[in-house]
Parts: sequence; structure tokens; C-alpha cells
Amino acid sequence: MSIKDDFKKFAMRGNVMDMAVGVIIGGAFGKIVSSLVNDVVMPPLGMALGKMDFSNLFISLNGKEYATLEAAKKAGAPVLAYGSFINSVLDFLILAFVIFLMIRQINKLTPEPAPAPEPHLCPYCKSEIADDATRCPHCTSHLE
Repeated sequence: MSIKDDFKKFAMRGNVMDMAVGVIIGGAFGKIVSSLVNDVVMPPLGMALGKMDFSNLFISLNGKEYATLEAAKKAGAPVLAYGSFINSVLDFLILAFVIFLMIRQINKLTPEPAPAPEPHLCPYCKSEIADDATRCPHCTSHLE
């Protein structure tokens, strides 16, 4: 079998296609969550904390003062943009919480697997045997 045939067989499996759809939907959902954090959650939080803009929080590493993060980046200054990091952490926490809720619901809808039946044991050697066995395959005793 050639590499092309192997790859085609791999790529056309149901699991790979499901995973690809999941990645695409996950990327789109990630954008929605980022918009939620940046455009809905952070502005009121910034207002509550004294009109603070989290996306503009940074530390200039060259010791100079800059009015905004954009001005520092235009000047080519090295910066620690910790406000963007805070937004990304909130993105992650919201996304993780939503995924947790989804998996929790899916687990509630999925029926519990039936418990495995008790194994049939030989009364003499206590080895596991088939239910319809007339002799124990381990100790060869006759079974009733």
C-alpha cells in the first residue's frame, strides 16, 4: 500500500472527519468567546474598577513611558502586555467552563453501561469457566 492510499484511508475514517468538524466549530466558538470577553465582559469590569481598559495594560521594558500599548509597539519598545494576557485567561476560563457544562450534559444523557455479569466459577478450583461448561478446563472436575 502506498503512502497516498494509507493517508486516504486514515483521513476518510469517521473519527478524523468528526475531529476536523470539531476543530472548525471550536475555532469559531473561540472567536465568539473572545468577543464576549473583550466586548461584553471586560468593559463593565473596567468601568467598575475605575474606567480601566484591560487591553491597554502593559509594562514598558525599556524604561520609557508611553501613553498607550499601541504607541509603545509603534515605537518598537519591548513590552509586557499583561492586559491582553488577562483577557486571554478569561477567554480560556469561559471556554473551559462552557465545555465542562456541555460534557456534563452529554454525560447525563448517555446511559450508564450495564454492569458486567458475575463470572461463573468452578466450585472446586474457583477458576472462571463458561456458563454452559460440563467440565472445568483448569482442574477437569465434573460440573453439575
